[in-house]
Amino acid sequence: MKKKALVLAAITVFIWGSSFASISASLHGGYSAGHLILFRFIIASGIFAVIAFWPGISFQLPKKEDLFKIALLGWIGISVYHICVTFGQLTITAGTAGMLIGSAPIFTTVIAVIVLKERLGTVGWFGLVFGFVGILLIGIGTGDSIFNISPGVFLVIIAAIATSIFFVYQKSLLLKYNPIELTAYFTWAGTIPFLVFAPGLLDDIQHATLEANLSAIYIGVFPTAIAYLTWAIALSMSKASSISSLLYAEPVIAIVVAWLWLGELPAVISIIGGFIAILGVLIVHLYGKRRNTA
Repeated sequence: MKKKALVLAAITVFIWGSSFASISASLHGGYSAGHLILFRFIIASGIFAVIAFWPGISFQLPKKEDLFKIALLGWIGISVYHICVTFGQLTITAGTAGMLIGSAPIFTTVIAVIVLKERLGTVGWFGLVFGFVGILLIGIGTGDSIFNISPGVFLVIIAAIATSIFFVYQKSLLLKYNPIELTAYFTWAGTIPFLVFAPGLLDDIQHATLEANLSAIYIGVFPTAIAYLTWAIALSMSKASSISSLLYAEPVIAIVVAWLWLGELPAVISIIGGFIAILGVLIVHLYGKRRNTA
């Protein structure tokens, strides 16, 4: 892996890991989930608009044949992901959300097996099952039994699936567009569905606490704009499988930041589940893929 790609990916993962606590801080400080999503993406869309029209920067328009794919990936990787994560955090802790998103590589593997016809060996299937057991334990930790799992868990799992699809299918577009262009297009496309939350946004901003507003601005500038950009650049410079390994640190960062900032920790069983889920992912990626012997 190139050193620059490694540094950019590490910065991205740290920023994304801190975003879960930031979301909780804004939700607890007066923002509704819908208004928080819209506000952060208005900020991010504005940042990319400034970049696009900045003198001296060449910004190519999307090709006609790529418009639908860009829009679809923007809706999946931006709209679906952020709606599910933000509304999910209404009923689960920031650390729990971080651990569930950290399980995304499990779903990436499932997509590779079903869609890309990638083959797993016996160890790979064991790792996959192990990972899903971890996800189940994370969920159980949000309630008092398997039948009382918080609804936020299911929303964040949908978000993990959405981001898996997003990362898998954006790679081909990075061969045609530079990371700044592509990230801008995804952001703009993903922001459009959020306009449904526009009514009442100004009231939320005016009545939210200072901490909530600063957190919302931070989310809009860093996790939403800068981190997506640095990740796209890192992805364009290295193999997705190489830099994706750094995502295993994201749940740890999410738990630590939420503990230091908000004083909240997931249940012990959820933390154990998070460890098991990440271990399952490592088993799949290190030992589980069947190699060609021909």
